Amino acid sequence: MMLKISFEHIVWSEVGQATKDTLRMLGVSVVFTIILGLILGVILFLTSRRQLLAQPAVYFVLSLIVNILRSVPFVILMIMIMPITKAITGTTLGVQGSIPPLVIAAAPFFARLVETSLREVDRGVIEAAQAMGASRWDIVRRVLLLEARPGLLAGVTITSVTLVSYTAMSGVIGGGGLGDLALRYGYQRFQTDVMFVTVALLIVLVQLLQMAGDYLVRRFSRK
Repeated sequence: MMLKISFEHIVWSEVGQATKDTLRMLGVSVVFTIILGLILGVILFLTSRRQLLAQPAVYFVLSLIVNILRSVPFVILMIMIMPITKAITGTTLGVQGSIPPLVIAAAPFFARLVETSLREVDRGVIEAAQAMGASRWDIVRRVLLLEARPGLLAGVTITSVTLVSYTAMSGVIGGGGLGDLALRYGYQRFQTDVMFVTVALLIVLVQLLQMAGDYLVRRFSRK
């Protein structure tokens, strides 16, 4: 027996606004996640053993913080940091109230991907740059980040897709976007057509992000 969906409950203006809200949350959070996660990932790599700024104590502390933040489920994290979100944005609701928890949840995840990508860089390339007198900053900027570029782009793709699911979960606390629409209408009011449309839009968004990420990885990978 086929499931019939009439779309009689769909208010397309609300769907359009929810889609815009999701894209805003995703866009802003991805930018801040990349900036913070990249910085944190580079520091993690540089302070680990046998690297340019080897500081085991610093690495241990940062690694512990990253692991703790990655261990907390996103819904719980959103609730835990509400006072911080309120202090930063002035609200815990809507798009603005969703961005801080999104970044705090995703930045440590991306930092680990950055660290892993940098570890895959051939150590011989780093030693060659040192032998030519390159500074630490030049090694990071012109050697590590360039050599690890395909892995970093793949990490950005994975993180962006993960953030899409996080934006959907932010609807639990009134974060707005497609997740909020699916929760209020699709779940609480049993409007299956609304649930179907929101899920379909999220699937399309994830697919587009994955395709774009895969293209960039192929584009910047060595032949």
